Amino acid sequence: MDTHTPTPTDPGGPDLRHHGDAEVRDDGSALVDLAVNVRTGTPPAWLRKHVAASLGSLAAYPDGRAARAAVAARHGLPVERVLLTAGAAEAFVLLARALKVRRPVVVHPQFTEPEAALRDAGHTVGRVLLRAADGFRLDPAAVPEDADLVVVGNPTNPTSVLHPAGVLASLARPGRTLVVDEAFMDAVPGEREALAGRTDVPGLVVLRSLTKTWGLAGLRIGYVLADPETVGALERAQPLWPVSTPALAAAEACVAPRALAEAAHAAHRIAADRERLVAGLAEFADAGVRAAGPAEGPFVLVRVPDGAAVRHRLRGLGYAVRRGDTFPGLGEEWLRLAVRDRATTEGFLRALRRALAQADPA
Repeated sequence: MDTHTPTPTDPGGPDLRHHGDAEVRDDGSALVDLAVNVRTGTPPAWLRKHVAASLGSLAAYPDGRAARAAVAARHGLPVERVLLTAGAAEAFVLLARALKVRRPVVVHPQFTEPEAALRDAGHTVGRVLLRAADGFRLDPAAVPEDADLVVVGNPTNPTSVLHPAGVLASLARPGRTLVVDEAFMDAVPGEREALAGRTDVPGLVVLRSLTKTWGLAGLRIGYVLADPETVGALERAQPLWPVSTPALAAAEACVAPRALAEAAHAAHRIAADRERLVAGLAEFADAGVRAAGPAEGPFVLVRVPDGAAVRHRLRGLGYAVRRGDTFPGLGEEWLRLAVRDRATTEGFLRALRRALAQADPA
């Protein structure tokens, strides 16, 4: 585990603004998408119908009270502890702009928008770099004691590591804001190790996204769970009416009991599909392919010799995967694979075999 403090611009560093959707835009639009971590077959028909029904109210300004109350009830919290946002990405911008912090630290490899937002707000950002040799596990002692903002994902994108809730809670300190990105927690069976709903961890801020499980990336809806003072500071940094009426309708629907039951079922199916993918990848061990693990999210991080070339060969074979070198702490040999159904996984594994064979003249 290494600590690194990049310069504000960090020239020559990884492209923090690169995301998986870049792999499937333009000439990649016809590829089988294993680059974006949005659940396939979503949004479901009932959710599309519910969102469509809200369109008759577009002449009125959005009223987020019902959705906010529904999210609060879902987590057993008062509404004063909930802030609705235009996706979790907006929440990172609000945190960077609204909170008065001196030494922010981001635990990497993880989703790069938190660091990008902090840099854009003028902060110098420290990094705690987790290592593959440690299974990308976090040792709380690696986080500088004077860090007054710590950002960590759980389960972490792209490593798929699920950190124990107790380990993350131990990072809390007086005067420190602890931001835990739980954008993929609803894809974990039972949401074990979740901190959402906890009020006993000082300075805790939990971010949730509804775009991954429900296929709402184009609608932009997420939320923040935090103490009322922090919620108030973030809310004052938001523009008026930041969440659209259709997004509010989706938020209310996605935290209802029916939706929670459907998400729980999907989480178990994803876990089974992930086991199948990991088992298939193990067959390429002789070629140097290694899956980081144990994976607990709806994606798997894989180390592949000559990964950049293999990724390009996979594109030629019809598959888009997420490059890993834009995540601090990873290099070109790392690829992230979204978990898909059996047929898609089997097709991908056949393509991977061909891509590896092309890379090996023998």
